[in-house]
Amino acid sequence: MGTAIDPKQPLPVYIQLKTLLIQEIIDGRYGPGDRLPTEHELCALYNISRTPVNRALTEMAEEGIVLRQRRHGSFVNPEWVPPHTSPHDVQVIVPEGSWEAMVRAAAPPDLSLDILQVGLSELRQVLVRAVAEGRAPDMAIMDSVWVHEFAASGFLAPLQELDADWVRDEYERDFVEPFRTANKFDGGPVAVQAEADVAGIWYRRADVAAVGHKPPRTWEELAAVGGALAERGTTIPLTLPGGSLAGETATYCLLSLLASNGAGVLGQGTVTLDTPAVTECLTFLQQLLHAGVIPAESVAYERHRPMRQLAEGKASMAIGGSYDVPALAAAASLAPEDVLDQFGFIAMPAGPRGRAATLAGGMVYTVFRQASSPQPTMRLLRAVTSVEALTRMSRTTWQLAPRRSALDAAAADFPFLHVTGAMLGQAVVRPPTPPYARVSAQLYTLLESVLSERLEPRDAVVRAADMISAITGLPLA
Repeated sequence: MGTAIDPKQPLPVYIQLKTLLIQEIIDGRYGPGDRLPTEHELCALYNISRTPVNRALTEMAEEGIVLRQRRHGSFVNPEWVPPHTSPHDVQVIVPEGSWEAMVRAAAPPDLSLDILQVGLSELRQVLVRAVAEGRAPDMAIMDSVWVHEFAASGFLAPLQELDADWVRDEYERDFVEPFRTANKFDGGPVAVQAEADVAGIWYRRADVAAVGHKPPRTWEELAAVGGALAERGTTIPLTLPGGSLAGETATYCLLSLLASNGAGVLGQGTVTLDTPAVTECLTFLQQLLHAGVIPAESVAYERHRPMRQLAEGKASMAIGGSYDVPALAAAASLAPEDVLDQFGFIAMPAGPRGRAATLAGGMVYTVFRQASSPQPTMRLLRAVTSVEALTRMSRTTWQLAPRRSALDAAAADFPFLHVTGAMLGQAVVRPPTPPYARVSAQLYTLLESVLSERLEPRDAVVRAADMISAITGLPLA
């Protein structure tokens, strides 16, 4: 049991302990009126200090889960009832937007749903707090980069324990890579991709044609197109979210560039960032900066600005993602189905050590270990990830369906989905690591330090690799 608390995890130790104790109460290890281990015993059992133990027990007492008696210890409150115990009610937490409508449309008619919408910026903290207080939802929709953090903390239910036949017959056979592998933990799936997007380069067709070029397939061709656009007087040949103000969007773009040169951040239990291939990527960006292809101001762009520049004709090319379709269409006063008439979208051109590549991401469905209705929740999961539901999602949102059969059905009538769906074969995913948020912060800081020329590419890469090694506890390759 002592290994259940890991100080290296991004979740505070007191939350890990509180979550574990509440789960043990729910599972019946400690019944009504039973005494929990003392603070001294918990410190020894989990090899942690007294401060997080005291805070965990204090919060549990404040929430009525335990009763603390001076000199006697903490006892399970006989009157505390675990939340949402109705077997016919499935509680779901979703981000704001169209998610609630999509879940309700796909749900079996006999399931009673209790759905809470949460702002995306607050979603992670809401879920962590809910688990720590013993009131986790049955299901949640979350960013795929949180999967390993939540799974390592014991929050998520292994899906093969809920429905091994579905995992074998549908998940493994019809869901596409790289999502099948990315959403596994300890060898089995703990999440199911809800939708997918890919990164690449958007471009104005007329601008690229006007300088006598085709869409670039290599870095050399990208530099040539950008240089020709600069000579023609284009205000911004190539725009991108280049720093910390863009946050995860900047990381998304950088990772797709690394993939195009055969480089990555983590691999085989090591940090693989400090390589010549990565330095080449950052050097290439700096060369585009010096050639006037990339604007120096990009380090201060927030995430939506590059697409607005492209839509308004201020930029001819933009590094972005397939998720930008609605925003690009709205800013350019186009219907989404007409976007490809004026704009093209391609994978990141091939670097000298790699091939054209993209980064894939998106949101996932998860079932929590604390789920009070695991089997009804699994029925809901099967329904919302059915071929019909995912085909409908894709046609409505322009996001990619993560099942082959749904992807083919949606792409049959939507050319954009056909183009982006084909790019999944060239896709990698973001580094699957529990402290991903802190790793991402180092990556967009790396990009910003090079584009602002605070550091030379090689020095910036070394610094970022050292920081990521310290964050993950993994050695440098």
